[in-house]
Amino acid sequence: MDVQEITDRLEIEAALHRYTRAIDFGEWDLLDTVFTPDAAIDYTESGGIADAFGVVKPWLAENLPLFPRRQHILGQVVIDAGAPSVRAGADRARVTAYFVNPMVLVQPDGSELLWEFGGFYHHEMARTADGWRSEKLHEEIAWKRGV
Repeated sequence: MDVQEITDRLEIEAALHRYTRAIDFGEWDLLDTVFTPDAAIDYTESGGIADAFGVVKPWLAENLPLFPRRQHILGQVVIDAGAPSVRAGADRARVTAYFVNPMVLVQPDGSELLWEFGGFYHHEMARTADGWRSEKLHEEIAWKRGV
């Protein structure tokens, strides 16, 4: 790996970290530093929507507060070594990030229910003038508990 490839990989991972922070802490405008304005996002496997970023961002801000405590744990991040890939001069990358996402749902009686999802975030990333951004996200659910 050369210095540019290492730098690209670190920048891509930093975008994934910004994503989880935005979702977990409700910092919705931070998502603007993760996605391109025309990104396609698909959360249907976890019961969400699939639409353009401009529609999904306010949907997240409206619906995720139903879960007052959210936490993402990212595992391995696989950056595709094939084409398109991150290598000297490449401007695109396929990225898969393994995740576990527990969330607390408050019931009408005040009790709390723990929902957990595990799966993979599949991103199609592009190098932009503002750094690496996701043009497409598909959330693949591998397992769930409490749902």
